[in-house]
Amino acid sequence: MEKYNDKTIEQSFMNKWKLKIIDYYIIRKFLGTFFFALMLIICIAVIFDLAEKIDDFMEKGATFKQIIFEYYLNFIPYFAVLFSSLFTFISVIFFTSKMAYDTEIVAILNSGMSFRRLMYPYLISAGLISTFSFSLSNYVIPGANRKRLAFEETYVHNKPYEYNKPNIHKQIEPGVYIYMESFNNLSEIGYKFSMEKFKGDLLVKKLMSDYIQWNAVKKKWTVHNYYIRTIDSLKEKLVRGDVLDTTLNIGPDEFKRRDNFVDAMSIGDLNKYIKVLQLQGADNIGLYLIERAKRLAFPFSTFILTMIGVTLSSRKIRGGIGMHIGAGLALSFGYILFMQFSSQFALSGKLSPSLAAWIPNIIFAVISLYLYRVAPK
Repeated sequence: MEKYNDKTIEQSFMNKWKLKIIDYYIIRKFLGTFFFALMLIICIAVIFDLAEKIDDFMEKGATFKQIIFEYYLNFIPYFAVLFSSLFTFISVIFFTSKMAYDTEIVAILNSGMSFRRLMYPYLISAGLISTFSFSLSNYVIPGANRKRLAFEETYVHNKPYEYNKPNIHKQIEPGVYIYMESFNNLSEIGYKFSMEKFKGDLLVKKLMSDYIQWNAVKKKWTVHNYYIRTIDSLKEKLVRGDVLDTTLNIGPDEFKRRDNFVDAMSIGDLNKYIKVLQLQGADNIGLYLIERAKRLAFPFSTFILTMIGVTLSSRKIRGGIGMHIGAGLALSFGYILFMQFSSQFALSGKLSPSLAAWIPNIIFAVISLYLYRVAPK
């Protein structure tokens, strides 16, 4: 008898959560509205972007094939993921509001389906979108961004102009610090170069030179007109030379990279780069820690915003669908605002990068739970 009861309970549970026709209907509505809205905004974005950059494309000789296959086919995935959470939210609110005003939600609940069970197909859809977004962000888009950014360097941005980056201070490994009075991006020469090596708080070695130049053939730095001062307790040794090849844990690209180069890194590349920066003792590592944390936290916002969207739009209110969409947009921009604020606190060192990335999710998860509790069931 006990065995029969266990089997009956298990069968009842499976029947309860097995996908029904209404589940497929909601999933189809959700995903259809999401991809339609995303495709629409991508088309608008491509048109505006093309109108802005068409003169650069023509002036610098980009072919139609290059524009389509090297630029826009790599631009579309980046743009799609960038706005995926926002359009998930808008899609949920739009089609759920329409179902509410057509009394479909009332009919579903009156048929015996609980509000919690009604959330099931929404969360399945959110899971599919979240997986899609996470996979693109960490494995597909970095490669696409490399091609897109390379195209922009050739056909959009002005050709590299000569500049001297002043007063460069860096720790290239624990206890080893370098300084350049200036670095020329075209000649790849650092002027008035010095390197200091410490053991604890004691200076044990210092190299000073007129300039240091990158040798692209040897993949090494060449130091010119140098002095090396070695300190051993009370003894000092001074060595002078004209030319010295040396290997440093840093290359010329470190001084010439654009701020958006991190967009071309997969999650694996980003982890490796963070380890290099940690080895160097870099002071700007917070930026990359936040980026890594965001890539893990951002997909979860799809679930949270979906839950908020369903609880907001599943009942009729004065103002109709417009009021639902307005409230949804306000909450979406609130999420983005919280993300920016928390990121700035993390950059200033007042907040850990992981916590900064997850704070918007935590705050809006609390909001979603409250809205779920007060939603009419």
